[in-house]
This record gives sequence, C-alpha cells and structure tokens, in this order.
Amino acid sequence: MAIDFSFPPEIDEVRDRVRRFLDEVVRPIEVAAADEDWDRERWIGAIVEMRAAAKEWGLWLPHMPAEWGGMGLGHVAMAAVSAEAAKTRMGPFALNAQAPDEGNMHTLLHWATDDQKQRYLAPLCEGRARSCFAMTEPEVAGSDPTLIQTHAYPDGDEWVINGHKWFISGARGAKFAILIARTEDDPELPQAANSAFLVDIPTDGWEVVRDIETMSGSHNHCEIRITDLRVHRDQMLGGRGQGHLLGQARLGPARLAHCMRWIGQAEVALDMMVDRSLDRYAHGSLLAEKQGIQWMIADSAMELYQAKLMVLHAAYLIDGGMDFTSEVSMAKHFVANALNRIVDRAIQVHGALGYSTDTPLAHMAQQARWARFADGADEVHQMRIAQRTIAAYTDHGTTKAATGKLPL
Repeated sequence: MAIDFSFPPEIDEVRDRVRRFLDEVVRPIEVAAADEDWDRERWIGAIVEMRAAAKEWGLWLPHMPAEWGGMGLGHVAMAAVSAEAAKTRMGPFALNAQAPDEGNMHTLLHWATDDQKQRYLAPLCEGRARSCFAMTEPEVAGSDPTLIQTHAYPDGDEWVINGHKWFISGARGAKFAILIARTEDDPELPQAANSAFLVDIPTDGWEVVRDIETMSGSHNHCEIRITDLRVHRDQMLGGRGQGHLLGQARLGPARLAHCMRWIGQAEVALDMMVDRSLDRYAHGSLLAEKQGIQWMIADSAMELYQAKLMVLHAAYLIDGGMDFTSEVSMAKHFVANALNRIVDRAIQVHGALGYSTDTPLAHMAQQARWARFADGADEVHQMRIAQRTIAAYTDHGTTKAATGKLPL
C-alpha cells in the first residue's frame, strides 16, 4: 500500500521537540507578558530571547533549505510543525516561520537574483529583518489582481511608482516590501499587466498612512500611499509582467501555511470545548452528557478531521511537484470556515466565560473571522472550485479530477 498517514520518525521527533519548546520556552513568556501587560519593548526583547532559544533547540527556520540556515522541511512536515506552533500566539515568530515573512522567503528563494537573495533573503533568514507584501488596494477588489491600479513607468535606469495600498501586513518595522504594480498598459493577457519590485523601507515616496483598526484592534495591517517612488531597474523581482504569476505562486503555498496554523488553533478550541463540557455541571448532569453539547463536539471533531486530511493531501501534492491549485483552494475555503465554526461552538459551550477575555476564545474568534476573506474570499474560491468541477466533467465526462485526484 502506498498510502500511509503516519509521519516518519524524524518528523515525529521534530513535532515533539516543537511541543516541548512551546511548553518550556514560549508559553511561560506569554503568561508573563499577559500578567505584567508588557509594552512593545518588552515584547521585542522576548522575541529575541525566544529566537535564540529556537536556534539552540534546532528549530530555527524550519521551512527553508539548509544552505539558508533552515531545517529543509517540506510542506507535509511543515504541517506538523506549523499546527503545533500555532497553538501559541508567538510560536511561529519564535521559529521565524511567521506570515508574511515565510511566504516572502519562499518567493525570494525561487524568483530573486543572486544579488537580491543576498540583500533581502539572507537578512530575513537570519532574523535581522522583516518584510511585507504590498498588493491589496482599497479602490479595487483584492481578489482580482488584474484590477490593480498602482502604476509604474520606466524613467532611464529607474521605475517610478505611484499608487495606494492597504492591509499590508507587517509594513511598520519592515525593512523592505515586495510591491506589485501595473507596468503594462495593454497586455495580451490581463494576468501579464503587473510586475513585482523590491522596495527598501523607509524611502522617499513610501508613506505609512495608518495602522488600520480592525474588529480585533490594531495588528500592523497598514495603509500605504506611494508617490513618485523610485526604484532601480535591478529592483524588479522576476521578469516584467510576471507580477501576477509571482503573486499566485506565492499565495498557493501561503494559503496552505495559514491552514496549517488554523488547524492548531481549531484543535486548541476543541480541546477547550471538551474540557469545559467535562467540568461544567448544569440541570442534573455534566454538559458532556447532554446531546446538544455532544453534537457540537461531534461536528467539530469531524470538521477538524476533514481539515487535517485536506491539508496533508495538498501538502503532499506540493512536495511531489504535482498540480495543487484546486486542492489548496478547497482546503483554504474549508479550513477557514471550520475554524470559525469550531471556535464559535467552543465559546457557546463556555457561555459567558467564553465571551469574556478570561479565556483566549474571544480573541481567537476575532482573529478567525478574517480567515474567510484573506488570500481569497470564500465566494471566489467557490467560484473557481465550481468552474474546475464543470470543466472536469466537460473534458472527461466525470468530476473525478476536481475532487482531489484521489485513487477512490
């Protein structure tokens, strides 16, 4: 049998090491930060401390090749690591495997020139710099990059860029941005209109207008105004007109990386739901003995099971060099919605306690909501999934190719 749902011993060992690292290093710091209400400077010092510990534990940069100082783990192995790390707030940061830097590292590894890698990828991998990915704009639909209005035109050895971006995660404090701008006015294909540029920050013409306040507060999702910003032609990342291709190549694995972390959060919520049901007594019995609560637990368990299978299969496809577009799209849609439902049920089982900030559930619910539109809104993924399913039937007389390409 070729199908094996167990991890090899070396990946089990890494996952167990991540669990111990979280328990012994990360969680004590998070508890102290909450008890003492740390300011930004205390947090920066703590992150430096956790990252030094991650290097000592051999858990630094799990997603990058050894030649860049990483562990060289594939996407299936990263599913194990990321799901564990995301059970804490700062776990991914401690390992230097957090968004958006993780996706930007992969992008630079595969698209940057040797000089660009030394200037931008090396500092990211070493933890000396942070970055952002500037694509989304307030004036046009973020799910359709062919509508991007930020425009760049050549002027001698430079490109001059003007535009407006928002929800650019990590912009404050970033040393550079990967900026997507329109360079082609009338391409044969709409997807060939954009190019990507590496922009050093701070620089003239790059203005952080504000940190956009969200329903869960301010989290360094910034609005950016770009005015006559000049970059040398050597700062183009990839070829001219390849910005859309680069962006989509980045977003596929990045979507799955989000799903890996969401699985960790969903598992925490389900564990809390069951623990509460076994502890809370009301109306003659424990909550765990009441059918209505059992249904919520059962639905959550089944959805988490499905989420894990979808993520592992999509990661297997990426590692195998196979087409993964449809499977990642389906996983992103399903896992995002499962996360929201599982966290919401956990809050319901906790009652007023779950709605309060005495548990992490309220904050988890605030954070989970963005999962349904980040990296592609639910409805866009559903549209693409439907189109691929119809095309599969039209071309082959069966929808089999659109349902995971599994042997069943």
